[in-house]
Amino acid sequence: MNLHEYQAKEILARYGVPVPPGKVAYTPEEAKRIAEEFGKRVVIKAQVHVGGRGKAGGVKLADTPQEAYEKAQAILGMNIKGLTVKKVLVAEAVDIAKEYYAGLILDRAKKRVVLMLSKEGGVDIEEVAAERPEAIHKFWIDPHKGFRPFEAREMVKRAGLEGNLNKLAQVLVALYRAYEGVDASIAEINPLVVTTDGQIVAADAKIVLDDNALFRHPDLAELREVEAEHPLEVEASNYGFAYVKLDGNIGIIGNGAGLVMYTLDLVNRVGGKPANFLDIGGGAKADVVYNALKVVLKDPDVKGVFINIFGGITRADEVAKGVIRALEEGLLTKPVVMRVAGTAEEEAKKLLEGKPVYMYPTSIEAAKAIVAMVGGAA
Repeated sequence: MNLHEYQAKEILARYGVPVPPGKVAYTPEEAKRIAEEFGKRVVIKAQVHVGGRGKAGGVKLADTPQEAYEKAQAILGMNIKGLTVKKVLVAEAVDIAKEYYAGLILDRAKKRVVLMLSKEGGVDIEEVAAERPEAIHKFWIDPHKGFRPFEAREMVKRAGLEGNLNKLAQVLVALYRAYEGVDASIAEINPLVVTTDGQIVAADAKIVLDDNALFRHPDLAELREVEAEHPLEVEASNYGFAYVKLDGNIGIIGNGAGLVMYTLDLVNRVGGKPANFLDIGGGAKADVVYNALKVVLKDPDVKGVFINIFGGITRADEVAKGVIRALEEGLLTKPVVMRVAGTAEEEAKKLLEGKPVYMYPTSIEAAKAIVAMVGGAA
């Protein structure tokens, strides 16, 4: 479950992470009153569950309360990647000397939470990871010992961060405590700012909660705003799918989060851009595959679909039946490539013989084919 920036900051502040004072406004008049209350330069930030707010014009500075009114008026009602801005965060602006990145995520391969730290903050961390992976320093946290202050100080030094090292380390430890405390799956501060007077503040924050742990946090579960989520993500959750809308034009369906992530990486590597992450899970039947295709094909950005299946609990012939139903009902009109292997692989191939589905023996061949069919990245 995604949280808004202001909600993430409230959680971080509860665990001791310094954040700039801020309040939520639903109208330009409220934004003006908040700016008057702060009596200094403020930043107006769209509150939507999507990245790229700044590039879309959803983050603006205001030097006066009247400017705050005007900037809020411009941002409220904006459409950012399919989501309408209904509220803004009005926060005190900070004088930035340095911008860093700090993030926590579960590394499933190592079965540990990994801290990622970089002196290149304030930018898209995915771009940094792709172009300059050496700029991101990682530390895998022992779940039995937790994240200890001396380890945090060592990470600050290793990453080359400048400023008060003890304060920076304290923020990292507090970030980990917050991550553990609310059962998050992702917790990020970007940018983690060193101000011109040497203070350390989380100028922006992102927290994604683990849906499976929400029963332990009824207060946080109440924060879910279905209307603020992408409608396709809401529909997918109703079907029980793990679905994330992305910015590309190639629909991705696979069974198992690891295989889907691998497929996303593969498509990127051969010059394409995935439109989504969709995991149908284990043991999926034909109707599940059909519903997955319904969700993916409702995205107007999708120009083609890549289905990557490794049959274990999931039978490949059941997947084929779901694809055939989508073809017969006229739902599947875009190019579709498939790679199937494992349980009932041969049965699946026989069912799909003569159908307008392009079958490939390897994932890399299928990825190259769908990228060529849709004409490359969007």
